[in-house]
Amino acid sequence: MEKIRKNFGFGCMRLPMIGEDVDMEQTKQMVDCFLEQGFNYFDTAHGYLQGKSELALKECLTSRYPREDYVLTDKLSGSYFKKEEDIRPFFESQLAACGVDYFDFYLMHSQSTTNYQHYRDCRAYETAFALKAEGKVRHVGISFHDRAAVLEQILTDYPAIEVVQIQFNYLDYDDVAVQSRKCYEVCRRHGKPVLVMEPVKGGSLVNLPDDAKAVLDALHGGSPASYAIRFAAGFPGMLMVLSGMSSMEQMQDNLSYMKNFTPLNNAERTAVSKVVEIFRKQDLIPCTSCRYCTDGCPKHISIPDLFAIMNTKHTHHDWNADYYYEDVHTGPGSRASDCIRCGQCERVCPQHLPIRQLLQDVAKEFEKG
Repeated sequence: MEKIRKNFGFGCMRLPMIGEDVDMEQTKQMVDCFLEQGFNYFDTAHGYLQGKSELALKECLTSRYPREDYVLTDKLSGSYFKKEEDIRPFFESQLAACGVDYFDFYLMHSQSTTNYQHYRDCRAYETAFALKAEGKVRHVGISFHDRAAVLEQILTDYPAIEVVQIQFNYLDYDDVAVQSRKCYEVCRRHGKPVLVMEPVKGGSLVNLPDDAKAVLDALHGGSPASYAIRFAAGFPGMLMVLSGMSSMEQMQDNLSYMKNFTPLNNAERTAVSKVVEIFRKQDLIPCTSCRYCTDGCPKHISIPDLFAIMNTKHTHHDWNADYYYEDVHTGPGSRASDCIRCGQCERVCPQHLPIRQLLQDVAKEFEKG
């Protein structure tokens, strides 16, 4: 942890794309800019961008800079191992994909009630601690998507866990489902540094409803993203706040206020509270577009995109929403009404959304004909 230079990290789940491929040239420019400005923390996982994130980091970062210049985090995802013997070969394949011989942080990925027992049965934690003892991992941690009581159990079972990555933003702070505040408090009680994911909630706190945006604009300060990221970074014990930046413009905006970080002041905190009140009245679908649900969907329904379109229509009454539904994000066999209700999506959703019911709602809204 001593290698970390600043409290803001490059989340590599939403890299710039050209069609189905990572835009390598823009990603190189973003990596260069990030390091030049004094930041050095990068976060990836094998499933990000269908396996392309790790490979992009090899081409854009690890093959171009000395190993001591950056801090690299990767994750052990439950879908890539069925038994204990699968874990080491998978881990070695991740090192190779990233082009490194060790990870600074290795996290048990997306821990929750639904998959924790699988990690225990396969001795995943014990394997990760062994990899640390061998020098192939510097720090072992978890990324977590569930209720605070589940986190309490995991940290009690495995006190050697060194860091915890949680979803934390001002909208989820007191949310009943996400329980950001309660999870943060569990981390503090156990003395674990916190890594923050989804500080802008998948873009929801950037593309604000007009009345919410007006509240922040009245501060005459930074961008909507600046208030969300600074909110998360301002709590004691926050080791790192990650941002999934997908353009140089986003990166430059983020770095402008994180280079010399200051927490929110009282006026800014009051404004953020007003924005939360506005969101609570909107009744939007709290999807973060992580896309875990799409990987296993037998009908290839672009679930996060359909939810985003629904939210856009609800928030902005955007006439373009119907066009995007019909002509951009659906096709024969992949409309919301084509859901076969298998439940695969709900089993992996970090937000625990009732996706099958929500898809029915989307179909009612956009497939009236």
